[in-house]
Amino acid sequence: QVQLVESGGGLVQTGASLRLSCAASGRTFHNFAMGWFRQASGKEREFVAAISRTGGSTNYADSLKGRFTISKDNAKNTVYLQMHSLKPEDTAVYSCAARNSRSGYPDSDPSWYTYWGQGTQVTVSS
Repeated sequence: QVQLVESGGGLVQTGASLRLSCAASGRTFHNFAMGWFRQASGKEREFVAAISRTGGSTNYADSLKGRFTISKDNAKNTVYLQMHSLKPEDTAVYSCAARNSRSGYPDSDPSWYTYWGQGTQVTVSS
């Protein structure tokens, strides 16, 4: 069993940067591919970014490439999502997800993931 706890969300202005963290319990974090997803009010969950268990492979939503960066620190059992140039349309609950995987490429399909955090709210004001 893996528990995921997100942090770092908040209220920011347009153009600001924010870094989200997702801390994982357990001693096998280095075996897990990780993903970030978001869900805006009244909308479906949307893929943001994912990273392989080693951190050597990443996958981004096309619309977010260049503004968002995912990284993984296996020593700290933490995955990060660095967000720049935030826009009001980035407002959503951001959740991290994990899957124990030896596959090299982290998937964008939420059904691929086994464990989910509760999410952290990001609100970008105009």
